[in-house]
Amino acid sequence: MAIPRKLMEKKLRRFLEEDVGLGDLTTICTVPSGATAKAQIILKEPGVIAGLEEAAILLEDLGLNVKPRVKDGTQLKAGVSILEINGDARTILMAERTVLNIISRMSGIATATNQLVKKVRSAGYAVKIACTRKTAPGLLYFDKKAVMIGGGDTHRLHLDDLILIKDNHLKIAGGVIKTVKQTKRTASFAKKIEVEVTTPREAVYAAKAGADIIMLDNMNPAQIKETMKELQRKKLRDKVLIELSGGITENNILQYAETKPDIISLGALTESPSAIDMSLELEKVVSKG
Repeated sequence: MAIPRKLMEKKLRRFLEEDVGLGDLTTICTVPSGATAKAQIILKEPGVIAGLEEAAILLEDLGLNVKPRVKDGTQLKAGVSILEINGDARTILMAERTVLNIISRMSGIATATNQLVKKVRSAGYAVKIACTRKTAPGLLYFDKKAVMIGGGDTHRLHLDDLILIKDNHLKIAGGVIKTVKQTKRTASFAKKIEVEVTTPREAVYAAKAGADIIMLDNMNPAQIKETMKELQRKKLRDKVLIELSGGITENNILQYAETKPDIISLGALTESPSAIDMSLELEKVVSKG
């Protein structure tokens, strides 16, 4: 994932503007104008780093000099310096919390994603671990990119990426077969069609109607196995991708992976991430004059 730098600068400026308001009053009162400083961002707990690229863009846009010590995607122990910042002391302190929030949140998402990917891989399963659209407003790009850095799949980024027919669409449109066939007549050939189902029968209907992906929503492992067997019996399993979603956690994910789906999606990756703790520490301050 990447967007033009100027667009990224615009997104990041909005974050900073929200925090700064009309100025960092504390810093203005305590730090002399023209003072320069050197600072390090220190990792305080283990994790997979994400968000350094975005942090560097914001800091450089503010006229500061930035030296990343590691690359996004690197797994590190606590106590490591991940970014060095040099320049105007007031600017560094003004941007401190915004920068830490970006890196901490993205690193938390990347770390959680990476842990799940490693867990299913070490158990011998090739299933993709994906996120959902349960992201904080304004943070979709950053949350999805963090999942990608952690080794996961971003799923659809926007509503126009993929046709995902859910229960409410089916209630209005009139059942799985009718809805899928109508959608195939209307949609571009370039767009895949996914259908959310809750029973083995609906899964068979969706596959027969021409869906590309079938989401087994809130099914337990026994129900999923039954659905897989029914699709195999009808010679439909190889014609579709199977996604599992709903009720899946780090504790039970291997029970779901054992059913051999193609994708497991978890809203928790971006809905309620645990940020990785880190801090900005000043090493040297030089007052003007």
